[in-house]
Amino acid sequence: ALMGTFDGIIDTVSAQHPLVPLIALVKNHGKFVMVGAPEKPLEVPAFSIIAGRKTISGSMIGGIKETQEMIDFAAKHGVKPDIEIIPVDYVNTAMERLLKSDVKYRFVIDIGNTLKAS
Repeated sequence: ALMGTFDGIIDTVSAQHPLVPLIALVKNHGKFVMVGAPEKPLEVPAFSIIAGRKTISGSMIGGIKETQEMIDFAAKHGVKPDIEIIPVDYVNTAMERLLKSDVKYRFVIDIGNTLKAS
């Protein structure tokens, strides 16, 4: 139902994964930006981008100005990360969960015990 409805997608995945289903979500003339860096090359069938005049690009990291623009954009549009806040004494358990692929979100270590999950 969401095919062809997104203006753009920022793909942060650093593991091998299929791109075609994600690219299909981008509307005609939309953009797909890779910021994750999988170890192996990813396959992109030409027709998946040619048919909708879609753009695939990549970025390593922006400077301070670009980072601030991204933060401002996220604040303006209510874009928030999916994270799991953990206390510092949970780090070893978190590492075990990483090894078991038992992680749904990124871990954020709350060293000062000052963050609240929302």
